[in-house]
Amino acid sequence: MTSAWSTVWRRLSNWRSLRWQIAALVVAASCAVALAVGLLVHNATAERHQREGAGRATEYLTAAADEYRRGGGTPVEGAILDEAEMPPELLSQVRTTDGPAIWYDTQSRNGPWMWAAQPLDGGTLAVSLHLGTEKLELAALDRTMVKVSGATLLVIVPLSLVVTELLNLRLRKVARTARRIADGELDARTGADARRGDEITEIAGAVDSMAHALQQRLLTEQRFTADVAHELRTPLMGLVTSTELLPDGRATDLVRDRVGVLRALVEELLEISRLDAGAEAADARPVPVGSVVEATVARTGQPTRTVIVDNRRISTDPRRLDRIIANLVLNAHRHGRAPVEVTVDGPTVVVRDHGPGFPTRLLAEGPQRFRTGAPERGHGHGLGLTIALGHAGVIGATLDLANAPDGGAIAVLRLPGGYADDI
Repeated sequence: MTSAWSTVWRRLSNWRSLRWQIAALVVAASCAVALAVGLLVHNATAERHQREGAGRATEYLTAAADEYRRGGGTPVEGAILDEAEMPPELLSQVRTTDGPAIWYDTQSRNGPWMWAAQPLDGGTLAVSLHLGTEKLELAALDRTMVKVSGATLLVIVPLSLVVTELLNLRLRKVARTARRIADGELDARTGADARRGDEITEIAGAVDSMAHALQQRLLTEQRFTADVAHELRTPLMGLVTSTELLPDGRATDLVRDRVGVLRALVEELLEISRLDAGAEAADARPVPVGSVVEATVARTGQPTRTVIVDNRRISTDPRRLDRIIANLVLNAHRHGRAPVEVTVDGPTVVVRDHGPGFPTRLLAEGPQRFRTGAPERGHGHGLGLTIALGHAGVIGATLDLANAPDGGAIAVLRLPGGYADDI
């Protein structure tokens, strides 16, 4: 349960994930739309208030001028005749405009004012209206739009996260399937519903098509390898028997040596075909790993230094362990250089040589049959490491290949747990 929660938290806290990128995009788009709409509404409302204020100020000015004329030159209440009390901008417009001049004053400390003025009897008559109420209404409108925008974001963002998570679930399923295929499970499929018809469905379909094509190619290669090995086995046995009938001599020894190499190759091909077919099963039992490895190294007949740090009894298949170590040691002598060292430390077995090391391509792609990776690694058909890796998979072990900093190839075999008491 703790591991599941940690996985969920790691996914949620990854700000680079598609979930948060889409959420950020939704928030940015929503904020941009809200800002644009808010500015439009704010400006439209402010302009409407100004137009209404200008209309009211003009009507007030006309009425004040009429009252001034009827009153014999006495200004009505609220009308101004002293130009010193009028804004300079308003007076400038009066002098350049034939009709009434309008000025919206926002610089006053006690709120905005709408001014209207016109020439009258050699002077200037002006009136003003306070638009503080309209300003308060506009501020209230702005606050309302901010609150509505915030409430909308509180709804839209979680919904976008939910929708994005649904997409993420489908993408993660495709990614898990791709990883299973990369791990060798070639019958894994995404099971995508083709009726959706979206881009994720296209990706899932492409992964399924790739897995099917890869599976068919691999099965064809495996069948070809198995068929060739089986077809060669019968004539090879006849060839081996024939070489035994040849008279002893240098030419006969050479022929017998080449036939032996060919026989070993056919046996390795048969072994690989069985591993490919999944017909192999481990026969695990507690064995002292150090002792098994030491005996295997001795049977190879190669000068190899064996160091046993921890000779524990591990539950594993001794026959397959013997095959793995023998292939690693022979590979080290064939493609590397002496000294070759084997170190056993409990469930870990390390085989190291002091040659040119594994080629970069082999380390990147793993062992490939019929390919040694680089000319400096010597001649061979590249089956030893492939067989060792196959047997390691059967017994549940891991085989890691690397190069030492000071030169040389290193193969590290890690057996699974289940060891018993020390012996």
